[in-house]
Amino acid sequence: MRTETTHTRPLRWLALALLTLTATTCSSQDVVTEGDWPFITGNTYAQRYAPLDQINAENFGQLEVAWVWDGSAYPDVNARATPIYVNGKLISVAGERRHVVATDAGTGETLWDWVEPETFRWEYSMRKNHGKGVAYARVDGRDIIYVVTPAFFLHAVDAETGEPIEGFGGAAPIPGFPETGTVDLLADLGHEFDPERGIPLEVGYITSSSPAIVVNGVIVVGNSAEQGYNQSRIENIPGDILAYDARTGEFKWKFNVLPKPGEFGHDTWENDAWEWTGDISSWAPLSADPERGIVYIPTNGATQDFYGGFRPGDNLFSTSLIALDVQTGERVWHYQMVHHDIWNYDTPTAPVLMDVTVDGEEIPALVQVTKQAFAYAFNRETGEPIWPIEERPVPPAYMPGEQLSETQPFPTRPAPYELQGLTEDDLIDFTPELRQAAIEALDDYQTGPLFNPPLHRDNDLGKRASLWCPGDVGGTNIDGTPAADPTTGILYITSQKGCSSRIMVPGAERDAREAQPTGTTISRFAVGSTIGTPRVQGLSIFKPPYSRITAIDMNTGEHLWWIPVGETPNSVLNHPALADVDIPNTGSGRQAAQIVTSTLLMYTGNGSDGTPYLYAVDKATGEQLGQVELPGDPRYGIMTYVHEGRQHVVIQAPNMLMALRLP
Repeated sequence: MRTETTHTRPLRWLALALLTLTATTCSSQDVVTEGDWPFITGNTYAQRYAPLDQINAENFGQLEVAWVWDGSAYPDVNARATPIYVNGKLISVAGERRHVVATDAGTGETLWDWVEPETFRWEYSMRKNHGKGVAYARVDGRDIIYVVTPAFFLHAVDAETGEPIEGFGGAAPIPGFPETGTVDLLADLGHEFDPERGIPLEVGYITSSSPAIVVNGVIVVGNSAEQGYNQSRIENIPGDILAYDARTGEFKWKFNVLPKPGEFGHDTWENDAWEWTGDISSWAPLSADPERGIVYIPTNGATQDFYGGFRPGDNLFSTSLIALDVQTGERVWHYQMVHHDIWNYDTPTAPVLMDVTVDGEEIPALVQVTKQAFAYAFNRETGEPIWPIEERPVPPAYMPGEQLSETQPFPTRPAPYELQGLTEDDLIDFTPELRQAAIEALDDYQTGPLFNPPLHRDNDLGKRASLWCPGDVGGTNIDGTPAADPTTGILYITSQKGCSSRIMVPGAERDAREAQPTGTTISRFAVGSTIGTPRVQGLSIFKPPYSRITAIDMNTGEHLWWIPVGETPNSVLNHPALADVDIPNTGSGRQAAQIVTSTLLMYTGNGSDGTPYLYAVDKATGEQLGQVELPGDPRYGIMTYVHEGRQHVVIQAPNMLMALRLP
């Protein structure tokens, strides 16, 4: 059963900033000023846009390092946390315990930090090293920071002091926890739990990686689960969406991402799997339209990646986009981008909102970029696709007991922006010999179009494994942040070529490797190992570019230009088989972190020798305007703000933040 939903020039950014203000405060007279960056994505629209022009094409090359924040006191950081800027401070999270850290925005000096006491819930969290930042609201004239921890608590602290907010939530019955300022999110999911140890693992597991979002006085909280490629049992709990009052922490509503009997979408679950399976978490950041009172929730797949024979049906609301009324939690509309997902095509980025004009019609748009290398475009108010999305036939299952959907949704516009499927034409073509070697390297693999399914190790096709493209590392993934220019309607998407190959084995074989598996019933099949995409003489099997940025005019759905991310690696430039070959810029193979200002598109990348840079390009053409060397290897995010009259650009790297500004 299919259950999808049956411009003026884009908004001036200042109007959007004022709208964002209303979304993030409980007091209408409070002001968010131009030059702030109060969300990890810049604004509730997740545009990563700022209307700043102090740094421009003429002076970009003069940028210099203003300060570096040393995070070595908070080890084991994978640098996914983008700071926010509010009232002279940068505030973010650091380390596995997800310390909330405030630094002086002009010097990088640490002002305060706050951290939740240790619990088994924290220690066991599989996402404790994945924190992406904090949420913010101004309540009754007071700046408040909200953090969701790996142990799945929500805390509210004062942005000036780091002290817990009196009168928000309460206290967890655990030694060392503050007497106020805390909400135990497990209490509102509806499952029995122990305050210190959490939900019993035989029932399920939940944690957090992305911050909440505060919209119109409501805190909306997403969640994460254990990685589906590590699962070997079929039971889990669903990642239901929770909402709280931003002033008091009072619980407001819960949205069931796995529909119960009588709820919309329940009929997409067969075999009574709704009773005991779960996941469908919303681990990516959220976005919202405060004017319309809608929050947008991207989700991942249901329990266990790569095999779903125990959960037949389309499995709503897995790998979907859900629009919810922020005050009530009622579903406004939804769209499922992958039916019965067994490819780990979890939705990796916040939906981007922008206003466009399509064939003379003004449309409030939402664009969701994906691992599949599609940009799904909708009217964000109604959920209607801006351009037709067609259900097209896809390959049948290879795995015994698997029941895949016969069709999947394919947007007709914009065109895919990265590799989909794998054909001979996609393979390395520097020389005929390398092309032939690539063809031969794929002989042991079952290849095919988009949605090529996995294979069992002991398959009847005589293949080593199946290869599906994009894989969970292809298209747009966690560290590939899209950016949008609301003044032009242009969306900038970063992506990389990549396929996946997971060898499926009997579930009992995988289960024996798991020290503390979630659930009780061992799955018929589970992931045995990952062998990756074959290489040719140490070179990528793909025709370049290995990674790129694509500019798409969302008023027309047309691709305007693309550029490689970074530069051709020395391993390619100096390869003996390519001594007489004129090699174009292949890109580094890594996705870019991006921001847009009124003057530039800025993105991170690496030079041929691996040197990290911040690049600037012309927004209209993609022409490179400059590059500035960075003191650390960038990861995931960039942000920009004005502090004491000077525009700063801050970039994340492992165990550090790097701030640039003009002399």
